[in-house]
Amino acid sequence: MPPPPIDNAADRRALAPLRTGLSPGAVKGAVLLLHGGRADALQPPPRLNLPALRTRPFARAILRATADEDILVAHVRYQYRGWNGHHAHPVTDARRALDELHALTGPVPVVLVGHSLGARAALRAAADPQVEGVVALAPWCPPAEPVSHLQGRTVIALHDEADRVTRAQDTWSYLTRAQGAGARVAGISMRRGGHAMIQEARLWHRTAAEATTALLGITPFPAAVEQGFSWNGVPSRL
Repeated sequence: MPPPPIDNAADRRALAPLRTGLSPGAVKGAVLLLHGGRADALQPPPRLNLPALRTRPFARAILRATADEDILVAHVRYQYRGWNGHHAHPVTDARRALDELHALTGPVPVVLVGHSLGARAALRAAADPQVEGVVALAPWCPPAEPVSHLQGRTVIALHDEADRVTRAQDTWSYLTRAQGAGARVAGISMRRGGHAMIQEARLWHRTAAEATTALLGITPFPAAVEQGFSWNGVPSRL
């Protein structure tokens, strides 16, 4: 069954900026956040969307970390709740958001921060030339997920190996394949948190924000990420 049409013009806008007051010409970089979802669902995300709510603390941490910089921070709005097989709807949304960003600011470096399904979409959308890198949080990385487009990109993945929704081992295997395709990769095994990243949440938020600012060239990479860049299939640990 084809997906239902989207009629609301506001719903068709994929970019939802969180930091206002920046003039487009002053923007030096951008961070786009992509929340999780379902494997299959042709309904739009509900108003009370728990996966989207879970990305808000990450957004706040990134906003604080970039408060003195001209960095646009935004969410990517999804038209549909699910990935939906070959449609890969969140990837389309991410690409639309990148196009809207380019039209708004011109070419600026972009970091994509995604959780679960959103991380999978972010990794796909990293083919866009604006994208410097991806911070993937408990990503959904099926074994056949493509990696050839990641040449020259940086991928930093955080995963709790006790995650029961997405497999950390799939993430580490994905990083190995991405490295073989020419990406710089780092894997960090988070000691707690599960898929929702609830336990030790502040550590997740802080590490993601520090990785993001480092990808934008604002700060050095945190030690765990630097260690993770020596990738041999075994993640560093936090």
